[in-house]
Amino acid sequence: MSETIFALSSGRGPAGVAVVRVSGARAAEAVTRLTGQPLPAPRMAALRLLREPDSGEVIDQSLLLWFPGPASFTGEDVAEFHVHGGPAVVSGVLAALGRLEGLRPAEAGEFTRRAFHAGKMDLTQVEGLADLINAETEAQRRQALRQMQGALTELYEGWRTQLVRALAYVEADIDFSDEDDVPEHVSAQVHGAIERLSAEITQHLADGSRGERLRDGLSVAIIGKPNAGKSSLLNALAKREVAIVSNIAGTTRDIIEVHLNLGGYPVTLIDTAGLRDTDDPVEAIGVARARARAEAADLRLHLTPFGEEPPEPEENTLSVITKIDLEASAAPGHHNGRFHLSVVSGAGLADLVAHLSDWASKALGSGGESVLLTRERHRHALENCRTHLQAALTQPDLVLMAEDMRLAARALGRITGRVDVEDLLDVIFRDFCIGK
Repeated sequence: MSETIFALSSGRGPAGVAVVRVSGARAAEAVTRLTGQPLPAPRMAALRLLREPDSGEVIDQSLLLWFPGPASFTGEDVAEFHVHGGPAVVSGVLAALGRLEGLRPAEAGEFTRRAFHAGKMDLTQVEGLADLINAETEAQRRQALRQMQGALTELYEGWRTQLVRALAYVEADIDFSDEDDVPEHVSAQVHGAIERLSAEITQHLADGSRGERLRDGLSVAIIGKPNAGKSSLLNALAKREVAIVSNIAGTTRDIIEVHLNLGGYPVTLIDTAGLRDTDDPVEAIGVARARARAEAADLRLHLTPFGEEPPEPEENTLSVITKIDLEASAAPGHHNGRFHLSVVSGAGLADLVAHLSDWASKALGSGGESVLLTRERHRHALENCRTHLQAALTQPDLVLMAEDMRLAARALGRITGRVDVEDLLDVIFRDFCIGK
């Protein structure tokens, strides 16, 4: 952490404004070298010319912000140069900073990693920030923002505090059982606290993986025989030409995915190869992949052209009758347990989209402001914690009971990063972008 780092912290240009961030002990020196002026007042914007440190050539006119540590994002001295977002300007500022002694380009996620080490954020908040950066829908944004603002931290640290308090009573019973100020059989009173905590964790785990599914999105596979209108429906729902549409059977041979925002919830729509027996080895591979992907999808839309016999109802499958524009008497909408639509005329599409949006809301809806699990590592740590809590309740010896309680508290601490997480840090930060 002794090195001073810098990076472009906004998106790649061209853009109206780009933000170049500097963090570390030499941030103040970097400001004075590039501007030739003293530091501005903390957290007050100042208009400054940026110059090459050696030649004095003007690079750009910048809006400068100064955040002295520890009252900054990273806990260190931080400077932000808000410059024009053209590639030449940004590269010029970065090159000038790179020529200063003691400065180096930041690695991916290094600013946030320094914030974690400075105690500005715990690991759940770090993960929430990553999710917020990658959020594509309103539901994802809301969940990520709650986590970044500490909703999971408050829940898990609250449980850990309860557990540590209960552990203190057990250890007092072990170490000071002969003292008058220690209540008799205090460890017996701890059993109730452990049982309540175990029940709360069990309830938290029994969420149907909604938080994780919201992060990753639901999957909807479009299946059916060749020429049932699968690719046409995919294009209509995506509102752009994603898949090739042809009357030739077997045109779609590989899986095509499109990410949609349905009512604020993320859904991945999957176009698959037409399901049929074929002697073409390449098409046969596509059909096999289609069957496997459809089986793993959260929902399947089984398409049948109007006039053909639709399949029997199946679990997690919607029957969709397509090409109703070819029959004047066919009515669009949802009736007889099936959706009837025409991609050509658009009739019936709105009903299908409304149904999919309602389905996504019911599958992913968090019930207002409730806090959901968002990552598998949280789930694994909580299951480990619950296992030790349940073991503590069955231990005949107070020392063994205390050890299980310590292991349970340790599992909770690993979620937020309070204990033993060095092996997790590279994994958590590897997906961050440069400059964050």
